[in-house]
Amino acid sequence: MGGDFKGSEPVQAPVRIQQNILARGERRFLDFLCARLPRWITPDHLTTLGFVGAAMVAAGYLLSWLAPAWLALCVAGYVVNWFGDSLDGSLARWRRIERPSYGYFVDHSVDGLAIFLMVGGIGLSPYMRFDVALICVVAYLLLAIHTFLSAKVMGEFRLSYMAGGPTELRLMLIAMTALMPVVGAGDVGRINFTPFDLFGLGMAALLVTLFVVQSVATARVLHRRDRSRA
Repeated sequence: MGGDFKGSEPVQAPVRIQQNILARGERRFLDFLCARLPRWITPDHLTTLGFVGAAMVAAGYLLSWLAPAWLALCVAGYVVNWFGDSLDGSLARWRRIERPSYGYFVDHSVDGLAIFLMVGGIGLSPYMRFDVALICVVAYLLLAIHTFLSAKVMGEFRLSYMAGGPTELRLMLIAMTALMPVVGAGDVGRINFTPFDLFGLGMAALLVTLFVVQSVATARVLHRRDRSRA
């Protein structure tokens, strides 16, 4: 979900900024796994596995119309997605087999589709409206666009915001999924929104706010930089 990518820095690699809560412990665990993965497993295999996990998540939400027990497939899918998406870049760097241009392009292309499947899939469940889910997808991708632009113009590739990154996001979505059978899919009052709709709208508002604030701050820095060079 955009966390680690297989040698996915541009040719002139930006500085990676990762300050999420779990970053240090997760880094040690990923290195532990990289040292023990069989040689026949490649970063491309892991990227594919991460996408399979995203498809599992979407399928679980869709099947939850039949029974809430299918939400367990979503939880398993989030774990599979984390394993593949977090390890593909880590393994490439561990083995020193980075492919900067290919890795950057393929990994983030797959990540974008994976986000659409996982978050958009929530909107195919009984627990969240599809339009609300799509607003969440757009908000996430806006912040991702800011990250990619900053990597180009600032030389910084930010992997976390407000001490949160892709892993924390997955854990939040897992917790929300676990609450779905408990809270149910009923509307709050007469506003035609479920509690999960309201939560999704709140998260989307936060992501859009982060996009605007970070974009304005970056624009000011670039303006001062360009004026000093004039």
